[in-house]
Amino acid sequence: MSEEPRIPVAPDEETEIPESHPRHESLLARHRIEEGVEKGITSLQGLIAQGRGEAYDYLLGERTIESADAAARAAAAHFLLADHPVISVNGNVAALCPSAVVDLAEATGADIEVNLFNRTDERMAAIAEHLHEHGASEVKGLAADAEIPGLDHARATVDADGIHAADVVLVPLEDGDRAAALDAMGKTEIVIDLNPFSRSPQVADVPIVDNLVRAIPTMAEHARELRDRPCENLKTIVEGFDREAALAAAEGAIRSGATK
Repeated sequence: MSEEPRIPVAPDEETEIPESHPRHESLLARHRIEEGVEKGITSLQGLIAQGRGEAYDYLLGERTIESADAAARAAAAHFLLADHPVISVNGNVAALCPSAVVDLAEATGADIEVNLFNRTDERMAAIAEHLHEHGASEVKGLAADAEIPGLDHARATVDADGIHAADVVLVPLEDGDRAAALDAMGKTEIVIDLNPFSRSPQVADVPIVDNLVRAIPTMAEHARELRDRPCENLKTIVEGFDREAALAAAEGAIRSGATK
């Protein structure tokens, strides 16, 4: 009797990762980051950042806790009330959930802008093309005709009609110093970060402590449910969100070692 074919240790395609594997979602995310490095979308540092995030997600039970869902709902309301909302995308975001980013932009009317710490023309073009391949009609970030004050690295470089002009910015997997700089510009800042102790969620108007691949689809789902509501209703949701309580709830879940 012939042996069953074995699943490769390092699958070349997403479809080669068996859904029955207990770490399927984790392996899928790692595969996408690795593939992103090969395509020039992500940097090697992105692999380290992914591993750090996975550690916090494991402590959260790899689930969207109630406070994170409430934060995503408040974030969706902010986007629907905004005059010029923008979704900031880095290499890991583009590799992990490009279709979800495009879906959120369509659900809220937001712009998409690529912004990188390790910025090169080649990486910027590769990420923009990757997003186009997943349905984006327009991707900002290549004009690079404005700067965020107070930063002395490449993440300061933005589009004048994009992040620089935005009133509400979603900054998933954000660098803490740029998060603080955007806050200093007076922008409403929504941060997705699995570490509630880092500077980015600490300065955010709406910190969503959740895995990116869950948070962005959740935000889009809330946006579709809310987009026909009157502005006063949306403002009530925004005003009723308690950022300190959300951060405290996330910290509590992590410290208690929540499980599925």
